[in-house]
Amino acid sequence: MTGRSVRGSARARLLDAAVTLIRERGLSATTVDDLCTAAGVTKGAFFHHFESKEALAVAAAEHWTVTTSALFAAAPYHDHADALDRVHAYLDLRSALIDGPPAAYSCLAGTMVQEAHASSPPVRAACAASILGHAGTLEADLAEVLTRRNAGTDVDAADLARFTQVVLQGAFVVSKAADDPGIVLEAIAHLHRYIDCVARDAAPSSPRPGNERSGQRHQTTQEEIPMTRSPRRRS
Repeated sequence: MTGRSVRGSARARLLDAAVTLIRERGLSATTVDDLCTAAGVTKGAFFHHFESKEALAVAAAEHWTVTTSALFAAAPYHDHADALDRVHAYLDLRSALIDGPPAAYSCLAGTMVQEAHASSPPVRAACAASILGHAGTLEADLAEVLTRRNAGTDVDAADLARFTQVVLQGAFVVSKAADDPGIVLEAIAHLHRYIDCVARDAAPSSPRPGNERSGQRHQTTQEEIPMTRSPRRRS
C-alpha cells in the first residue's frame, strides 16, 4: 500500500467516524481523541488531514452530502413516470430509512447545525449546503407536479422543496426529544397528505381511485423498499 493510499484511508476513516459519533453524541461532545480512537488513527494523523475539529466538521458535512446524494440518486423512486408518484415514492423511501435509534436515521448536517449555527459560520454554511442542496433535488419533480396539476400560482416549487426538509429536520429533533421514531413517520404521512392538497389532487382522506395509499400507490415493490406506512409507536 502506498503512502498516499494510507493517508487517504486515514482521512476516510476519520470522516466515517465523525458521521457515526456526531450523530450519536453531537458535535460538541465528540472530541478529537474520540474520533482518532474510533478511526484507529493517531492524533498526528488527524491534524495532518484537518487543522481543527471545525475543519473536520466541515469536511464531514461534505462527506455526508456526497454519500447521501449517491443513495438518493440511485433510488428507484426516480423510475416512476408521473412526477407526483415520484415525490410520494421519495417520501416512502424517507419512511423506510427510519429505523433504530435517532443516530441511525437522523441527519448529520441537521445535528451539527443545531449546535454550530452561531459559533461556527463555516460549519453552518456546510450544513446549509447539504440540507438545501438535497431540497434542490426535489424541485424539478415538484415544479412538474404544480404545472401539470394546475396548482395555484402562489405555490413555488423551491419553497415546497425546502418545506419537505423543514418537516423532516423538525421531526428528527422532536423524535429525539420524545425518544420515538414514530413521530418522524407521522410527519412524513402528513407530508404525503399536504403534497396531495397542494397539488389539488385527491383530498387527504380520499385516496385517488385505483391509486390507494394502501401500498399500491406506487409501482415500487416491498422488495425494493420496505414500506413503513403506519407510524411505529413504542409501547
